[in-house]
Amino acid sequence: RAMDTQPKRYTITDGELVLVLEAAEEGGYVVTAPAVPGLITEAETLEEAFEMARDAAEGLAAARADLEQTEGTP
Repeated sequence: RAMDTQPKRYTITDGELVLVLEAAEEGGYVVTAPAVPGLITEAETLEEAFEMARDAAEGLAAARADLEQTEGTP
């Protein structure tokens, strides 16, 4: 029987944030959030996935706000 070469992919939510977890070759998960463009992080556990995703989302929001301020300055 041929090995399944499709990556294992899971969609999970905590009621506030929807995450997509894809099994990483080296272990753990690559984490993205469909509602937060540009969010990508890594985690070893589901709990860590939500912690890391929230941290990444906050960092993205801050960077975007800084960029908007910079672009608005002549």
